[in-house]
Amino acid sequence: MATIEPGGAADVELQIDQVRRRDDAAATAVVRCVRGPVRLGARFRRIQGVEAPVDLELTRILVLGRPVDVLDSGRTALVTLQGTGTYRLRTGDPTLGWQIVQGGDPSS
Repeated sequence: MATIEPGGAADVELQIDQVRRRDDAAATAVVRCVRGPVRLGARFRRIQGVEAPVDLELTRILVLGRPVDVLDSGRTALVTLQGTGTYRLRTGDPTLGWQIVQGGDPSS
């Protein structure tokens, strides 16, 4: 699996639009794939603009209410991210900008 180094490029990126549910172990959010495709099992190690690292795994992708294994660039989905750092995720805000989580795809 590809990893990203501090200051390095990410293989995959998801833009957080709306966090729907969040607890210490998982978050469900509406996202847009801005660099992909992104596959189930992708690991996200960083939130763009946030210094503290995260370790989130993509465990579920729903497109139009149906589960899929891959989310292509430009597509929107409801996803579940599990791991540490879920409390750092926030709903997008036009005045603050949208968060982008960056990581590596499991097939890279």
